[in-house]
Amino acid sequence: MTSLLCRLFIKDRDNLRSPSVVRAYGTLSSITGIILNLLLSAFKFFAGLVSGSLSITADAVNNLSDAGSQVISFVSFKLSSKPADKDHPFGHARFEYVASMIVSLIIISISFELMRSSLDKIFNPKDTVFSLLTVIILALSILVKLWIFIFNRKIAKKINSTIVKATAADSLSDAAATLAVLISMIIARHTGFATDGYMGIVISVIIFIAGIKILLETKNSILGSPPDPETVNEIIRITESHPDILGIHDLVVHNYGGGNTIASLHAEVDGEKNVFDTHDTIDNIEKQIFSELGVRITIHMDPIVTNDAETDELRSLVVQTVKSIEPSLSIHDFRFVKGATHSNLIFDISAPFEYKLSDSEIKMKVSDSISRINPNYFVVITIDRQ
Repeated sequence: MTSLLCRLFIKDRDNLRSPSVVRAYGTLSSITGIILNLLLSAFKFFAGLVSGSLSITADAVNNLSDAGSQVISFVSFKLSSKPADKDHPFGHARFEYVASMIVSLIIISISFELMRSSLDKIFNPKDTVFSLLTVIILALSILVKLWIFIFNRKIAKKINSTIVKATAADSLSDAAATLAVLISMIIARHTGFATDGYMGIVISVIIFIAGIKILLETKNSILGSPPDPETVNEIIRITESHPDILGIHDLVVHNYGGGNTIASLHAEVDGEKNVFDTHDTIDNIEKQIFSELGVRITIHMDPIVTNDAETDELRSLVVQTVKSIEPSLSIHDFRFVKGATHSNLIFDISAPFEYKLSDSEIKMKVSDSISRINPNYFVVITIDRQ
């Protein structure tokens, strides 16, 4: 069904690097969600009216809010597709993150209101009427919500959209909430125990958790989260596939939403090779990465000494010393400046964020280890947190 809808409504649907195609997927997701949630809400309001069940009515309100959230999603895709301008040189695609945060806050506020209504129902219970029609409506609603979840999850994976991921997660929690309502009706029917208010609390907690998850994911997108590992690995693979590249470091990837990814890295090259030939290689790598990955990358050349035996020996010595302190540490940009009374070993150390030692402690440990080997070696270290 998902593939059929994509074939019918999205032209050039496989060209996921095109902003217009990404926008078309998002629009399809939003419009489908608006229509289905409005229909579900109408049917559940009717079922709630017939049965007198607060939890069913609350579920109907939840679906109505979902339709409203999809309207926000629809508007966000329209706004995020605006081209770059002088005030927003990287475009407006990150507006999607703002919209996701608005959706999450709406979901959380609904969960609090539902919690209040459910507590009132527990302390002031009212009889509900069991109806086969109501059961059928709720069962169909669960199936529809599960389909919406699968539909949005597939689209979210295709276009890597935060707001569509949020919609998928919300749909799954809605299906769980409606299942809880259905179970409460069956329990009440066979035991006579008024479970309506209690199930309303269960639903409110499910909705609250879904809202918090969306809020946290959106927060990470706005503050900046680690890049997609697959993209990172592909950038490294393409760059290192060129024989003139002796090593890479300081890879930084920025995602501005909507497939707008910008990156930079430092590539170590032979300092004695013709600079124009090396620059040509760098240009070709940048073009290849954009062609294959759609990532706009800037590569900085770091020329290194490759045919000096003393420099090579000292570089190996420093690598072994650093690795003996912590295997996850690595070095780059090594330089050797020889002097009459002492020599400077200048290099950068890459350290994981989770490594327990501070930058100053790492420098002290390495410096002490090198000075024990030769007190005439002075180290100048820059720490890069990976």
